[in-house]
Amino acid sequence: MSLVAAIGEPERVRGLRFAGVTVLEAPDAAAAREAWRALGRETSVVILTEQAQAALARELDEPGRMIWAVMPG
Repeated sequence: MSLVAAIGEPERVRGLRFAGVTVLEAPDAAAAREAWRALGRETSVVILTEQAQAALARELDEPGRMIWAVMPG
């Protein structure tokens, strides 16, 4: 089963739980990187806030197993 996850500031991603998204709250860059590393192999789509995308720039450049998208600001 494929999962959708979201990483970002708590106030921006919390509501996605209502749509069945696995939410990983990341109030800062270090938490965003930790959340990214915690994603399981069953995760196939990741929604990021702009802040999380900036924190994960290096990781997002690496070829990976997931599709990711950035939430509009």
